Amino acid sequence: MSGRESGQGQAARPLRLVYLTPSLYIAGGVERVLTLKANYFADHFGYDVTIVLTDGKDKPFFYPLSERVKVVQLDIGFEQLWQLSFLRKIPVYLRKQRQYKRRLTDLLTSLRPDITISLLRREINFLCSIGDGSRKIGELHVNRANYRNFEANDANWLKRLFAGWWMHSLVGHLRRLDRFVVLTHEDAAAWTGLENVEVIPDPLSFSPGAVSTLSRQRVVAVGRYVYQKGFDLLLQAWARLQEQFPEWELAVYGAGNREPYERLMQQLGIDGRRCHLNGPSDDIRAEYLDSGLLAFSSRFEGFGMVIVEAMACGLPVVSFACPCGPKDIISDGEDGLLAEPGNVDQLASKLAAVMGSRQLAQRLAAGARQKAQEYDMSVLAEKWRTLFETVYESTV
Repeated sequence: MSGRESGQGQAARPLRLVYLTPSLYIAGGVERVLTLKANYFADHFGYDVTIVLTDGKDKPFFYPLSERVKVVQLDIGFEQLWQLSFLRKIPVYLRKQRQYKRRLTDLLTSLRPDITISLLRREINFLCSIGDGSRKIGELHVNRANYRNFEANDANWLKRLFAGWWMHSLVGHLRRLDRFVVLTHEDAAAWTGLENVEVIPDPLSFSPGAVSTLSRQRVVAVGRYVYQKGFDLLLQAWARLQEQFPEWELAVYGAGNREPYERLMQQLGIDGRRCHLNGPSDDIRAEYLDSGLLAFSSRFEGFGMVIVEAMACGLPVVSFACPCGPKDIISDGEDGLLAEPGNVDQLASKLAAVMGSRQLAQRLAAGARQKAQEYDMSVLAEKWRTLFETVYESTV
């Protein structure tokens, strides 16, 4: 009799899942996606779900968690490392790692989960050596090139040496996992030498309930004000468009320091009455619905959930074909338009094509709404259920 059978003729018991992640108090994408999945698996599939944390003791969870999902706080306190220099981190990190491994081993041995899922933080270094009987899965929410990214131009030879050793070690740990899940097919191809790679994208976090009428002539962009998001490139493209389309405006929403981008607007001669650099929105869905087009200017991504959100709200999308995400999500010419990565002239040209043709905008928007359905939580949850069942059944 398998571990999930409770008796002759009786239904198999629900799967027992344990997720490993640092904390749940941060308003981050990983925390949001983990909460969505854990809630769905517990509430809809009846899975026994436990989330194990190492940090953020006594801090409230940012995203609402189902009462059916259990949380265990190991209180390791890796956040202490943020305040230390690179060299001072090493002994503290090693001590905390030993503590983490000991406490996690005791917990998993007690819980006896069917599957343990790592979000590829510090436990990946020892998870597969824990003999608790569970199958081990790893999830990566960024692309390989930007995972634990060390600056390529960092002059510190010790850091560069460590980075090379670390990636080599990581691949060895990933090879031991039962499955290694990434967000895009593009990123999957980057993990050469691994035969356990699966692709399951992140789910849409909301149901829009309505779609944009495309009546407002506004380009919207969403993301943090950081180099990765490429808003400097978007502003350069907008500077080429503002005179050609005087009835259109650009609105950017995101957290972070806007001052460098405000200075760039002045340097480019951008009309501040029609180009607005806003802080984060409390209701980004409403901003999508009040726009006619999404511009996605990132230099790189782990996935590109903003694209899916905008598509679900019925917006056509113009995006750089950056690594990784946009090429997986957008079928060029069918539900959006792709520009060469970093090519400002091409980005401007493709934005102009949509801004200048309501017929094209409506056709792309219709395709976008259809494409967004593929990222519904119910659809992707079934992919996870198939993966979980396949991995578990390989043990019985």
